[in-house]
Amino acid sequence: MVWRSVIAGMIAVLLAVWSLPASAQVRLKDLVEFDGVRGNELVGYGLVVGLNGTGDGVRNSPFTEEIMATLLERLGVNVTGEQFRPRNVAAVIATATLPPFARAGARIDVSVSAIGDASSLHGGTLVMTPLNGADGQIYAVAQGSIVSGGVSIRGQAAEEVRGVPTSGTVPLGARVEREVDFVLSSLRSVRLALRQPDFSTAASIERVINAQLGRGIATMLDAGTVELDVARAGGGSTAHLLSRIENLTVAPQSRARVVLDQRSGTVVIGADVRISDVAVAQGGLSLRVEETPLVVQPNPFGEGETVVVPRTAVAIEDRDQVALAELRGGTSLSEIVEGLTALGVGPRDLIELLSSIHAAGALHAELIVR
Repeated sequence: MVWRSVIAGMIAVLLAVWSLPASAQVRLKDLVEFDGVRGNELVGYGLVVGLNGTGDGVRNSPFTEEIMATLLERLGVNVTGEQFRPRNVAAVIATATLPPFARAGARIDVSVSAIGDASSLHGGTLVMTPLNGADGQIYAVAQGSIVSGGVSIRGQAAEEVRGVPTSGTVPLGARVEREVDFVLSSLRSVRLALRQPDFSTAASIERVINAQLGRGIATMLDAGTVELDVARAGGGSTAHLLSRIENLTVAPQSRARVVLDQRSGTVVIGADVRISDVAVAQGGLSLRVEETPLVVQPNPFGEGETVVVPRTAVAIEDRDQVALAELRGGTSLSEIVEGLTALGVGPRDLIELLSSIHAAGALHAELIVR
């Protein structure tokens, strides 16, 4: 009964999806990436201070001692030859993404993660940490209080951890110090890269842009690229041209897909999925074990002890009659789910059956198993 209620809920969700228009219009900015308009990844190695005894054990994390000594010497404190074992500091890796067109002085978010044996970064402060790009240059400097969503509580004989206390964020914690050299106005052509390459979608983008700006402005190069001729478009700079087309709507096309997540038992079937003639049978063994222990007590005022006598009932039921369903060629998504649900198939059994149908060559879709 539980599985049937789960199946009923899944069908309700899928029916809601089927009721949506098959050719929904999507903005161009949600389908493509503009060539050159991209972020850049930054990374840095820093120190978090102010922890309440949850920092690195310096004996187990010697790199924490090295960076702490370097920091103190830069501040004029000589610690050469000294031995200190603080538990309120932790070495971390700081990461951030430099957005496109970020200018010097702008602030960006920073993520920090412990790399030593610190148990929590809660309440700590990230000390001035340079963030480097792939070219080794410093593009931002991070510093500020860490916001951690995890929490760790420890006693003498027990410990409770919720979330991930060894990572956190510093909102707007980094200031941009160097800009990426990129002049959008110098481009004579701009390429639009589709996030999901498809020839039909690329052709639709080309057709919609040319209808808006003029014939020959957009040219489809392949399934994932459409090129714009900026000089031929006229009417302002490259930025003006992109602003004119990014809100144009297109009906994207995609391949038929079936996604199976074995860990959660989730099945997602695309609306364009079709199958050929195939018969599906379901049967198997049903095993049941019942424990009904019997308590035997001595007579009142008599000698003896209470005894628990185990009683176990084991039964194996072999279903001689298997459930059988026949799915005709060209069967749609709704008919597939309805037919398999009629067999009392649970989500995890549905995953196995769809995999078997695909192996038989009757499921005409891309099968993605996670």
